Amino acid sequence: MSADAAPATNGAFRQEMRKVPPGEFIRPNRKTNGMGVQAEDTRICVVMVGLPARGKSLIATKVVRYLHWLSIGARTFNVGQYRRSATPNPSADFFDTTNTEGERLRKAAAEAAVADMVKWFRGGHGMVAILDATNSTKGRRKWIQERCHEHGIQTLYVESKCDDEDLIMQNILEVKTTSPDYVGQDPEVAAQDFRNRIRNYEKVYQTIDEDEFDLTYVKLIDVGKQVIINQIRDYLQSRIVYYLMNLHIKPRSIWLSRHGESMYNLDGKIGGDADISPRGEMYARKLPELVKQSAGEGRKLTVWTSTLKRTIQTARFLEFEKLEWKALDELDSGVCDGLTYAEIEERFPEDFAQRDDDKYNYRYLGGESYRDVVIRLEPIIMELERSENILIVTHQAILRCIYAYFMNVPQERSPWMEVPLHTLIKLTPKAYSTHEERLSADIPAVSTFREKGTSARIGDKERRESKTSVAS
Repeated sequence: MSADAAPATNGAFRQEMRKVPPGEFIRPNRKTNGMGVQAEDTRICVVMVGLPARGKSLIATKVVRYLHWLSIGARTFNVGQYRRSATPNPSADFFDTTNTEGERLRKAAAEAAVADMVKWFRGGHGMVAILDATNSTKGRRKWIQERCHEHGIQTLYVESKCDDEDLIMQNILEVKTTSPDYVGQDPEVAAQDFRNRIRNYEKVYQTIDEDEFDLTYVKLIDVGKQVIINQIRDYLQSRIVYYLMNLHIKPRSIWLSRHGESMYNLDGKIGGDADISPRGEMYARKLPELVKQSAGEGRKLTVWTSTLKRTIQTARFLEFEKLEWKALDELDSGVCDGLTYAEIEERFPEDFAQRDDDKYNYRYLGGESYRDVVIRLEPIIMELERSENILIVTHQAILRCIYAYFMNVPQERSPWMEVPLHTLIKLTPKAYSTHEERLSADIPAVSTFREKGTSARIGDKERRESKTSVAS
């Protein structure tokens, strides 16, 4: 249905909206997470297993972030954080198996973490908890299994095994020296102490084996080169496992850019398949220089674009392999495609206000919501987790969803983030967060950002001035 064929009155529009299942908005049922998973029936404790410096915290952080992105309540319970309340900066000796006081304090920290996890589940706060610790002995894993069974909580053990010395040392230097345990310490001293801590754990470490055949587990060997799966029991567990199979913990970055300014941007129109403007062309020509400045000389990237002209035109000067993804096309604005926000507000004031009220779930008639976009972007996220050094040139709504995934931005806030034109964003995932850098091309562009609750007409004057500037 074209914009010209849009209903003439708001009442007619509302009538049409009622025909769009599941209603005017994609609102998750009170009893579900919006994906058909019954919250009352599912409580899973993901139990991390592995020696230090094997990427457990990174994996735990990624899983929670992924589940949040899919509207599934999740939380990490890091035993190390509980232990730090009593011993904030322990030396490697604290983790020696002969240190009875250290063993007592570490067990107390695990008990506190499990108790808080059980309380969290009882409070109905989520469906998946991650117990982040080494859990390095069969005895500790049996204790966790029994505690979870008492409270009707399923367990999924995730063991990260790695014998790659280069990768282990890289994790020690780049990740563990930024750990709260080593704040303010010399990195070399911290790295040596952490190596000694690993040796203490190695004395007692027991990998998950056939003696624990009754456990549901995933074993990730050498950063996913081999994956062993045992007794996966339900849909949500299989969903988590599939995500884990696509992960790697090697250092890498992802680069994000909107297309260059388009002719639709100058007119304030949404959607469409417009060409880039003269200033958008300037950005396209400068983008290779920005990428080189951010990624460094000689780094090979793969470029992903949407199938729409403005992204393909923007990426055409990049001398890398390019792939077009339909999944990266802009949010479908349905009958509002080709309209300005001012026109939408004038024709459909009630719907304009309701989109402001719940922008993440609001679905355009004949189009999409942000929630729809997240669902179609899931294969993109999986491929990003499998890959290294990707540059994505796409659209504002799409970048908001991808950025929200990596930066763990709440759903209600993600559709309102400002993603400026003519800016290159570099995201580097770390163990405890994602590092962000922004590099501006210093090429003027119209602002397409509208704050929640503001008039859609605010940008009109700026757009007129921008068109004058381009024409001159």
